[in-house]
Amino acid sequence: MAIILRLDRVMADRKISLKELSEKVGVANVNLSKIKTGKISAIRFSTLDAICDVLDCQPGDILEFQRDDRSSEQEQNEA
Repeated sequence: MAIILRLDRVMADRKISLKELSEKVGVANVNLSKIKTGKISAIRFSTLDAICDVLDCQPGDILEFQRDDRSSEQEQNEA
């Protein structure tokens, strides 16, 4: 997947636990854990908004685009 989740880093920088974030965001601990470990395929904007509000960060602090090798190879073949 080309989108990398960095929630764990932002949480560590803010020194906030998963339990505390879960309580403040209003999302189940297990769901935040899946986001933290990158084991999701989608995230609601309302959830992302709440996480960013609590952590005082931007979505780009949590989400990172990383071009995968397949995309790079396709672009080179098309050129």
